[in-house]
Amino acid sequence: MKYLFLLFIIALELFGVVVKSPVVSINEAAAEVTIEIEKIDVGVSGFIVHRINDMHSVILKNAIVKSFDAKSKTAKVALSEFNALSNSALPTSKWSVKIGDMAVLAFGYTRGLLIAPNEEIYHRITKSSNLQWIHPDIFATILSFNGHPTPLRSDFTEMSSSASVGLVFIYLDGRVYTLDAKSFKILTITDAKLEQKELNLPFYTRVPEIDAAWWGEGSDELDEYEPHYYKLMIKANLKNKELYEIVKNGGEKLKYLLEEFDFEGKKDDRKKTFGLF
Repeated sequence: MKYLFLLFIIALELFGVVVKSPVVSINEAAAEVTIEIEKIDVGVSGFIVHRINDMHSVILKNAIVKSFDAKSKTAKVALSEFNALSNSALPTSKWSVKIGDMAVLAFGYTRGLLIAPNEEIYHRITKSSNLQWIHPDIFATILSFNGHPTPLRSDFTEMSSSASVGLVFIYLDGRVYTLDAKSFKILTITDAKLEQKELNLPFYTRVPEIDAAWWGEGSDELDEYEPHYYKLMIKANLKNKELYEIVKNGGEKLKYLLEEFDFEGKKDDRKKTFGLF
């Protein structure tokens, strides 16, 4: 067990440094830019910064790594509107992204939120790292404000922006999944075989009750822990074959989720495994 958590600690240490790289080309039609970088994981998020002068700079766009080419040491970075500091009292800029602007990636990766099924597992994992953990009570408060006893992907995005949380960790079936909080792309999967004696829904929190909206997605109370969080991850990781294999071996409770994946060769694998098609 100590060995497993040593691997978890090492994995966390890899996420402690903000990565900066200038924009070298722009594809306006695809809303993406290219940066030169030694190595970066697909799904790592950040933003594009334009320097006005030696004393001032401005954030122009959100940025998420779309692809990485190990041969050319370049990465394609998708751009979207930056609205984390949205405020009608703040002035808006007319700057557009230019070559030489700086991509700042892995921002907030020193702060993480852990979704765990109970208090014991939560404390066992969080005590294994010096990462700045944001307590799930804060997330539960956001859910209550939004009326979502069942957490939605948008709730995690809101949590990331409001509390500057860069990473989300989800404990499922003896593994810890490390996700970028904005893209929800899986960065690492670490074994952590812990005994699960009890289950708190929708996750461990000291908030006694999460308020529910009258209607709409997320307004119903969560009745199954694993399937819900697997489904949230699958939607953002449709081509992740490692996650597919885990779900495929997860038993009847997860079997229906296999249809969600979309990658080359999946149909042949399904035919071989379940005798389908």
